[in-house]
Amino acid sequence: MTVPAYSYEPRSPAPWAEIVPDYGPATVDDLLKLPDDGYIYEVVEGVLVRMAGSGDEATWLGAQMLVQLGAFVNAHRLGRATGADGVYKFPGAETGLIPDVGYYRAERRAEIVDRTNPIPFAPDLAVEVVSPDQSPKAIAAKVRRYLRAGTRLVWVVWPQSEHIDVWHADVLTGPVRALTMNDSLDGEDVVPGFSFPVAELFRDPLVPEPEE
Repeated sequence: MTVPAYSYEPRSPAPWAEIVPDYGPATVDDLLKLPDDGYIYEVVEGVLVRMAGSGDEATWLGAQMLVQLGAFVNAHRLGRATGADGVYKFPGAETGLIPDVGYYRAERRAEIVDRTNPIPFAPDLAVEVVSPDQSPKAIAAKVRRYLRAGTRLVWVVWPQSEHIDVWHADVLTGPVRALTMNDSLDGEDVVPGFSFPVAELFRDPLVPEPEE
């Protein structure tokens, strides 16, 4: 008896993104050579994936976080904050991710031999601003990629519900806490001394404050 052949969709190594069709094995270095076509590309286990660009809200939140974190780490010479085009090449499998905001400690600068290439390690802190089409399960898969590669702290920003999930490297089952508008982000021992109110992150300066 002949068993009929069925076509199955391959299991994506990056459920937060779309696999780029008809693209052979990819390297992290490819990310520096791809055309600027409106997509954000990453490589996961040699598979090229892409995400659509962000809208006004997510872009603003990522920029606000980069400004606040960057100003702090620069003033205290703690390390380097990177924006939404900073490629981090993970050790082991051919994987390179681009957090909306990344940070690495100053002492790791010596590991970067060529500053024109992808950063050759996972960030110490990664910030991801969730898009409307990304599910909690998909984002959790990406967060675990960071943590297993050596990232110590991940902040996941949820624009719709205006809260931030905090993930730690030693807890892969889920976020260790969810920060609301009454809380503040804490850099903990990853970015010592950094603190920023969640309400201030989500505050839109173009919206007038309500009159009392």
